Amino acid sequence: MLERILPPVVAVASTRGELTGEQPFASELAQVARAVEKRRREFLTGRACARRALARLDVAPQPIPVGERGEPVGPDGVVASITHCESFRACAAARSADLLTIGIDAEPNEPLPAGVRDDIAFGAERSLIEEGSRAAPSVRWDRLLFSAKESVYKAWFPLARRWLGFEDAVVEIDRDGAFSARLLVPGPRPGGEEIKGFSGRWLLDGDLLVTAIAVRARKDGTGSTDFDARQGVGEE
Repeated sequence: MLERILPPVVAVASTRGELTGEQPFASELAQVARAVEKRRREFLTGRACARRALARLDVAPQPIPVGERGEPVGPDGVVASITHCESFRACAAARSADLLTIGIDAEPNEPLPAGVRDDIAFGAERSLIEEGSRAAPSVRWDRLLFSAKESVYKAWFPLARRWLGFEDAVVEIDRDGAFSARLLVPGPRPGGEEIKGFSGRWLLDGDLLVTAIAVRARKDGTGSTDFDARQGVGEE
């Protein structure tokens, strides 16, 4: 599913269930030793997906540590993003020579819990939800906006190493499967050039909404999202 909205340089591994046959590393078990069972399963299956994705990049099996904000820390020379929701776990990974950063998110195509929309949608984004819901009622636009902002944060943090609130980026979403985010705070400067926003793709597949951002690495250390291949298709 995610392969359809990510460029070919990205390796993706996903599952609708739990990868219970995969042997986790001791350091990963220690990370969730005190977690509830649901969180433990999500974490360990996400790590199993990560190793499957890394194997497709010819990277040997190894632990995937947790970073300062809970982000997965991939091996040197690799960028990666993990997502999980009730019925889906996935990891997307690529060589850092190909991608500057990556962010993925999966969500159930269901309305957000009461009160959450006002915490994540601001100004024109609220109109976007209303207009999208009228034009394409099969898509839960509040949840799609949430997912897009999650992907933005996951792409942002490895570059900026600082928090990005829901109110710190304005997201626009097209019905054709594209979205963009304009940053309202100073962006990171890889290679000296400021990143002022991100663009990505989204897809509705059955009961799942997925969003993805992939920023192409340039030789000067800056990034671009001008991939042409594997464009998303919006709602199906």
